[in-house]
Amino acid sequence: MNDYLLSGLLGIVEGLTEFLPVSSTAHLRIAEALAHIDLSSGYWKMYTIVIQLGAILSLPIYFRSEIRRFLSTFPQGENNDRTPLTHPLGLTAVAFVTTAIPAFLLTKIIGQHLENLFIMGWSLVIGGVVMWVVDARNAASEAAGPEASEGGRIHTWRMDSMGLGQAVWIGACQILSAVFPGTSRSMSTIAAGQLAGMSRSAALEFSFFLSIPTMVAATGYDLLKSLLPGHANPIGTTHIDAHGWILLAIGFIVSFLVAYAAVAWFMGWVRRRGFLPFAIYRIIAGTGVLIWALGGGGS
Repeated sequence: MNDYLLSGLLGIVEGLTEFLPVSSTAHLRIAEALAHIDLSSGYWKMYTIVIQLGAILSLPIYFRSEIRRFLSTFPQGENNDRTPLTHPLGLTAVAFVTTAIPAFLLTKIIGQHLENLFIMGWSLVIGGVVMWVVDARNAASEAAGPEASEGGRIHTWRMDSMGLGQAVWIGACQILSAVFPGTSRSMSTIAAGQLAGMSRSAALEFSFFLSIPTMVAATGYDLLKSLLPGHANPIGTTHIDAHGWILLAIGFIVSFLVAYAAVAWFMGWVRRRGFLPFAIYRIIAGTGVLIWALGGGGS
């Protein structure tokens, strides 16, 4: 396959799956295996990080109005009932720290799991079942709406109204996505938010906000490691030729554009229809990955 076309296709895969609850890690790993990309190559590891950064960039641009609003109301909040710790920006930081410290301590375990197809397959299937059950559990309350929420399973309809305990719980659940590739960071945070009494849209919005510092830290750390000479597969920018830079640019731009469109579409879809189609897709895809792994796929 032409390298430029391959870069565009990988950018599409990354941008389309990064923020949907279907695991971009699993999809990108499978796409790279099908394309016979040398995953031990320092350049391709760096390429993967760069296109992830492209997807990340779409979030602060898409949510620029909300970010400006949160910055202008920090720390007291719009209703003057918040503190630096309980303001939406503070809650995002709390959830990030709750995830970041254990994830950093588990770096070696995470590295061992990143290319394990069996773990990816089971994570996709189990995550799909969890998402299905949780979304069905809250469906009646979602249909009734906030006006009839008394006694229902949902008591937090907007991200602005969530509490400190919910942020800690969501951050803790996000650790699963770091340890078990295929779990999906967005799936774990959305399902955790719903279990904690948040509506679909509130859980989804917080998931997007939390992904900004989480992904910037994770991909930035990986990028720094890949550029250092002591890394197992180092890649210095001086070793990238013009062809390599063009591939990076294509993947970055395509990933950004597709991710932006995916976020806009996903926000509208979830408010109207919920997560059931994604749960079913995860189960089907995970089963396919397990069958492929049993047959020696990707080896």
